[in-house]
Amino acid sequence: MPTPAHETAPFGAVFAEKMALSRWDGERFEEPRLEPVAPLSIHPAAHVLHYSSSVFEGLKAHRGIMGDLRLFRLDRHIERMQASARLLYLPPPDGPLLERMIIEVVDAAREAIPDPPGSLYLRPTLVGTEANVGAAASPSKQALLYVLASPVGDYFSGGIRPLKVVVEVNRPRSTPTFGMAKTGANYAAALGLIMEAKHTHAADQVLFAPGGDVQETGAANFILLDDDRVLTKPLDPSFLPGVTRDSVLVIARDLGYEVIEADFTIDEMLEFAERGEAALSGTAAVLAGVGTILHEGTEHKVGSGEVGPNTLRLRAALTALQTGVAPDIHGWIRAV
Repeated sequence: MPTPAHETAPFGAVFAEKMALSRWDGERFEEPRLEPVAPLSIHPAAHVLHYSSSVFEGLKAHRGIMGDLRLFRLDRHIERMQASARLLYLPPPDGPLLERMIIEVVDAAREAIPDPPGSLYLRPTLVGTEANVGAAASPSKQALLYVLASPVGDYFSGGIRPLKVVVEVNRPRSTPTFGMAKTGANYAAALGLIMEAKHTHAADQVLFAPGGDVQETGAANFILLDDDRVLTKPLDPSFLPGVTRDSVLVIARDLGYEVIEADFTIDEMLEFAERGEAALSGTAAVLAGVGTILHEGTEHKVGSGEVGPNTLRLRAALTALQTGVAPDIHGWIRAV
């Protein structure tokens, strides 16, 4: 039997057959429609192509142990997309409209959703489409909202393994005025440093700590943890409020960990990491353990250098809830 495409292709490179679309005409979003996944037709002067008027979300649908389909924290992802849209001066999609579009795409992809540990990654996207290259100082008067679905496996190649991160102290990960937005411009700002870290140090990610303030990596939030505590930076406008981050903190409290949201320096991080653990949290990454932190040319081993037991414990607790192995005591699951 051939290996499923999502297990051999890069994360997010395989797509379901259908996508949902709705256009905004300056006053309202039109009735959404389900169409085959195909290239979009937009004007070459579209606002998004010149002035980066684009926001998106990333969430997952999981196949439960009983075969049911389970969307994880749909409401929080919709709320965050609406907040991102406001920051980019795009029309925030109505919650029920976006929820309907996402659910229709999941339902249409029902047969393509992998069994655990695979899932269906969902990418709602909103872009400005007004054809006006003179609109640099004004928001787009037209927009396109669409939802893609991608059957996926692990985000990092090689499955669960210790990651290597490089600390960046001079540049922030995101544009300061909308660090809380999930927008492509923030990822573009980090890309050059990530590529340099990969090519020069064989690293998996960059940990941004401008001025010594440890914040987040290029594609995930960052946490420290040991047998008793979970430590992460408190939310502020400089970085993305991760839904997985929030979920991990809630689950950690449920399991008896002391959750500390406080600023910490690079030196404090390295001291903690000597005997503790570090991990990246995100919808795509889930909870990925860090084995090595490279700072100023020196490699610092995190704990044993392997993915730590507390990271694995919290990851297992999260995925158990997502797939129905554990009860949904917080009301996070939306059945499809």
